[in-house]
Formats: sequence, structure tokens, C-alpha cells
Amino acid sequence: MAMPTDIGIIDTMIGFPKDDMKEKYAFITQQTRDTESKEEFEFPAEYMFKDVPEKELRYNDDPIAVTVNEMDKWGIQQGLIGLGGAEGLGEQAIKRYPGRFIPSASADPNQGVKGTKEIRRLKDEYDIRAIGLFPSGTFPQVAINDPLMYPIYSTCAELNIPVFCCAGVPGPRLKMAPQRVELIDQVMYDFPELTFVTRHGCEPWQDLAVKLMLKWPGLHYSTSAFAPKHYPKAIIDYANTRGADKIIYAGYFPMGLSLERIRTELPSVGFHDDVWPKFLRSNAARVLGLDS
Repeated sequence: MAMPTDIGIIDTMIGFPKDDMKEKYAFITQQTRDTESKEEFEFPAEYMFKDVPEKELRYNDDPIAVTVNEMDKWGIQQGLIGLGGAEGLGEQAIKRYPGRFIPSASADPNQGVKGTKEIRRLKDEYDIRAIGLFPSGTFPQVAINDPLMYPIYSTCAELNIPVFCCAGVPGPRLKMAPQRVELIDQVMYDFPELTFVTRHGCEPWQDLAVKLMLKWPGLHYSTSAFAPKHYPKAIIDYANTRGADKIIYAGYFPMGLSLERIRTELPSVGFHDDVWPKFLRSNAARVLGLDS
């Protein structure tokens, strides 16, 4: 059960520190209502995290180098990053470090045809390997199984692009209804060829997530935003039994967790020997189309 140290880890949720955290997370706080989220927190889920790495790492001349240095130090060979944003850090990183970063993009179901055209453009221009969805953080909110999501699912299924979607109670103080895990069942029924990866834990419905993964071949689970000591027992048990091919490593740097904390805690996770290589690398490589 010892964690191997010779695997080039693929981190399916990593980013770069930004100076103006309030601006970075304005898409979330535009719909929060409590005073802490609006006025005090720089990171909208700050009440959940004792240390927010981004606070300490911003205001530097080269945020891309900051992330690369952390990846080198803690054994992360490749990272799934988002494109877009005013600074264009994702685009810059891909050019500066070819092969080190895997491009992805967020999609807004409220954009309709414009949004699906953008997915196609990014696939053609950058060969994006994933689309990120945040149902509770979309403004207005759009549930996982809402018809507005269906053009995105259809486009991703057609282009063989996996969807990474937040599921479960959101960390920011947003309404949770759009992310109820049971809603995934309808999506997988309607799009059985879609690869759907959950983000941010699926709690408190992690047992249901396991049941749905048993049911639907295309459904997977990533460990984003969870320190390893808090990985749900149901997920660890599933990985060690029938779900070794379904559980994918994801961190949460620099948003809420340091790579140091994650790597320090990972060896204590009770994965079986045959699970570790799949969890740390090969499942992500397969889902993201990196096997070739």
C-alpha cells in the first residue's frame, strides 16, 4: 500500500497565483449574499481552508514559474490548466512549457450556441482536453441536468472531450441544488458516450456517487479541493475494489491547498499497490486522451 515515488503525476486541477483574488473570484461573489463572502474573504471558500497558498504566492513577477517550481518540487509532471482570463496565463504557460501543461476551458451554459462554438474553436486552436463546469457558480445557476447544459454535453461527446463538473455541496456560499449528485444520472442516461468526471467531492452524496459510477461506464471521480486525509472512505474503498479505473488525482493549488500538504498526506491514504499508478497518472492519461 506504499505510495510509489517514481510516477510522473498528472494533476487534473492546478493553476497560477493571481494578484487580484477579489477580481479572480468575482464570478462567484456576484451571487453570494453573506457579508464575509462579499467583503472579507479573498477566496470565497476561505472559511473551509486554514491556509490559502495563493495569498502568499501572489505579487510576483512570474506566476507561471511559481507553479512550475512547485510542480518540480513535489513530483507533478503535468497539470490540467484553464485557458482564458485577462492575463492569458494558461496560453502563455502552454507556449513556454510545451508538454508540461494540458489545456482545458470552462464553459458557460448560459451562452448557448456561442458557447459551443467557443468549445470547437479552442479544440481546433489549442486541442483542449477537458471542459470545466461549475453549476452552482454559473450566473444564473444552471443545474447539472438542465437542458441548457445539453449542447455542451453533446459537443463534448462528439469531440471526445471529457467534462469535469463540480458536484455536491459547493464550498462557496452558493445554493447547492444545481449540484445534487442524483442529477448526474439523467445526464449519463441521455449521453452514455460522454466522459463525465466529478470535482470537489460529491459530499454528502459520495455513496451515491459510487453507486452511479458502478452503473455508468463514463462516470469518474476526481479528488480536487480535498486534502488527502479527508478523502471520503467510500471513495477509497471503491478504488480498492471495483473502482480502480474510476478515481483520478486532482489537487487544488494555489486556490486552497499547497502541493506540499497534499504530497505529505498522500502516502497515508490506504490505496492498494495496484491502485496508485492508476490514481496518480494512468486514469487521467486515458480520460484526457494522452495515452498515445
